[in-house]
Amino acid sequence: MAAVKFQKPTGAFVAASWAALMIGAIVYLIGLWNASMQLNEKGYYFTILMYGLFSAVSLQKTVRDRIEGMTVTGIYYGLCWISLLLSVALLAVGLFNATLAASEKGFYAMAFLLSLFGAVAVQKNVRDIAAHKSETPALDDTPEAG
Repeated sequence: MAAVKFQKPTGAFVAASWAALMIGAIVYLIGLWNASMQLNEKGYYFTILMYGLFSAVSLQKTVRDRIEGMTVTGIYYGLCWISLLLSVALLAVGLFNATLAASEKGFYAMAFLLSLFGAVAVQKNVRDIAAHKSETPALDDTPEAG
């Protein structure tokens, strides 16, 4: 299989990706901190955020590994998809059954989804930048004109 080349992401996209991840996660966590929920409910929503972020990054890595020709077992690939969908479903069920205002439910859902998008984009950028660095020789490696 031929090597797959990925373009180096622009600085603006890298910054936007990090901003999406940080804003989504921080806003979600600030909302939890200020919420008038029991501590076990806060723990539930915190755990779902961490589980969702991990599963989103893991799925992105798995998809990218397959594109690059690396071996990824079908069971791991499937578990990544199940984990991501399960984290979204757990958040949806939790919010559906929560005694929160509709605006609060929407707030948590949007902050969660923004965090997931940001995590996937940041992971993609990390891989693209690393691939670009390995393909591009360092300035010290180029012969000088004499």
